[in-house]
Amino acid sequence: MSEAGPAWRSGFKADYEAIFVEEWSPYVGAILLVLTIVGLMLSGLVWGVFGGVKFWGDWFNNLIGLGPLLGVPQELDGFLMHRMSLMNIMLVLGAFSAALLSRQFSPNRPPPLEYVWAALGGSLLGIGAALAGGCTTGGFFNPVLHSSPAGWAMWLGLLAGAAIGLKLLLWTLDHIEWGMQAPPALSVPDGLRSNFPWLGLAVIVGVLFWATQWWGSADEKIAARAVIVVAGFAIGFIMHRSRLCFARAFREPFMTAEGDMTKAVILALAIGVPIAALLFQKKVIDPYLAIPPTFWIGSLSGGLIFGIGMVFAGGCASGSLWRMGEGHFKLWVTMFFFSWMGSTASAILKKLGLTTIDETNVETWEMTKVGFQAYLPEMWHSWGWTLLAGGALLLLWYALVRYNESTEKFTLL
Repeated sequence: MSEAGPAWRSGFKADYEAIFVEEWSPYVGAILLVLTIVGLMLSGLVWGVFGGVKFWGDWFNNLIGLGPLLGVPQELDGFLMHRMSLMNIMLVLGAFSAALLSRQFSPNRPPPLEYVWAALGGSLLGIGAALAGGCTTGGFFNPVLHSSPAGWAMWLGLLAGAAIGLKLLLWTLDHIEWGMQAPPALSVPDGLRSNFPWLGLAVIVGVLFWATQWWGSADEKIAARAVIVVAGFAIGFIMHRSRLCFARAFREPFMTAEGDMTKAVILALAIGVPIAALLFQKKVIDPYLAIPPTFWIGSLSGGLIFGIGMVFAGGCASGSLWRMGEGHFKLWVTMFFFSWMGSTASAILKKLGLTTIDETNVETWEMTKVGFQAYLPEMWHSWGWTLLAGGALLLLWYALVRYNESTEKFTLL
């Protein structure tokens, strides 16, 4: 019995380590992510990040008195009542829980120069997302999932932006010496770190209790938010455990030729596009809910700016959020400037009339001066050609990434 006890406990410990400590394959993370997104779609919801980020910036602009000048709405929902704001908060909380369970949570202070890049990168993320009508989630991933060429236009911009951003960043490494010294690391007491898993478990229990309380609410608005609480938390948890990051998917082939993250994103889309097509055909959800009116000028130019920004920032929108939950100070700075500039740029673009919806348009889709809501099944009157084109582009992307892994033809280092 004395030997069976420790062996019994070691088996549970091994399983715990495999699930909560060891890094998941990005392919596993991609599959779980797209299934979570499909679950949201079945509930009549879509996953978005920039809407919540911009909402935080709207609050800040109102706080400092710029809101009325920019035309930002003065009456705003609370942070937990705005759907995308709540989704983002839960994503951070999900990553925080995963970081605690794996004992990987650690307050991380970067060198001073990294804060400059965070401010620059975050600002570019905000401008790019404002032009494209979304970030890598709402401007690229969701539109591709929803069979819109807007996603592929942003894809081109993101590829170009990631390459340009990497070249610029490499130039700074050769020419800027200031601020490269990292400050002393912030240590976490061993006694506290040893209890991280219990704290992570407490967070999960608390979130589940929160979701059940809201689910049973008589207020329909609050009850509907219960799904977002669980889904957002799950997305953050999944992305942290698998280190899933759209910025890496676009940056790494140019930087190290490593293509696993890119292929994971391709896998997610290969699974999600036909499932989403079925949901649209069955009219489970309106596809136009996640298609920005930015094809092609806004999507392409916004993707270019966003791509440069995510290289300097060290993450895209969702990637920045889950790294915030892990304790990275740089990404908190990135998110501040992302939200502030996202709100400011969105307001300025609207004042200039570039992203204002054309009310004279009689078509079923929205139109602006930087593009329109492009939905291929309606444009081509064919699901067959739509799915064939989407599959061909995903296959082309995979082939280029796989070729580069073997030859390093596209690496810039």
